[in-house]
Amino acid sequence: MIRFTDVVMRYPHAAAPAVDGVSFDVPPGRITAVVGPNGSGKSTLVRALLGRLPLERGAIALDGRDLMTMPRRDVATQMAVVAQREEPVFPLPVPEYIALGRHPHGGPFSGRSPEDRAAIARAVQRADVAAFADRSTDQLSGGEWQRVRIARALAQGGRSLVLDEPTTFLDIAHEMAVFELLDALAREGQGILLVSHQLNLVARFADHIVLLHHGRIAAAGTPAEVMRGEVLERVYEWPLVVSRDPAVGAPVLVPLRGRGTR
Repeated sequence: MIRFTDVVMRYPHAAAPAVDGVSFDVPPGRITAVVGPNGSGKSTLVRALLGRLPLERGAIALDGRDLMTMPRRDVATQMAVVAQREEPVFPLPVPEYIALGRHPHGGPFSGRSPEDRAAIARAVQRADVAAFADRSTDQLSGGEWQRVRIARALAQGGRSLVLDEPTTFLDIAHEMAVFELLDALAREGQGILLVSHQLNLVARFADHIVLLHHGRIAAAGTPAEVMRGEVLERVYEWPLVVSRDPAVGAPVLVPLRGRGTR
């Protein structure tokens, strides 16, 4: 489980914190989604998990251990992260890139074990990237690259999976496939932390939503508790209505035309 407790984070020379007193849990077997406008602090939380921005106050625990003092190899065996931005220093064959996810599980000179090969094969199948196996990473489209990055995280394994905007560049079918995959992983017992702008899909798949606004939690709870028109309109500063998805009954956000337009 990932636990954020009263987390405060500030970028160098910034007057206000990027994250200000945020607390929530990411338990196993559930999808916890963090949503909010641009600049609300969503990706900052992911940077903290990656060790790229120190905490000004508070704590982050991973399976009961202080994340800030854990050896990075221990972190990597328990938690896989798909960050919002990532580019390899040089192109790699797709299978070799996916295999990087197994690096934390072996020694510096260890070869690929049968367990490694099995984990990689499962990841390729679950992320549906077998068609790219004969390419290098610089030969992939944006959507293909996203799916390969997810495959690497799946090969890495661990009890927690963190994804920052994982459906960027994906078409509708592959976008739905990613959300269905995350739902299946949660049902298998994995804890999923999902950062996403796709509010309507989040409302269909997430068990718990944390809505950030200016670095603070504006609302948290089930999709029905968070996806309320008066709350979302205040946070996103745009006229909207919330209705119900006729297929599954989940809340659906419908943005309206801007005030003063026809």
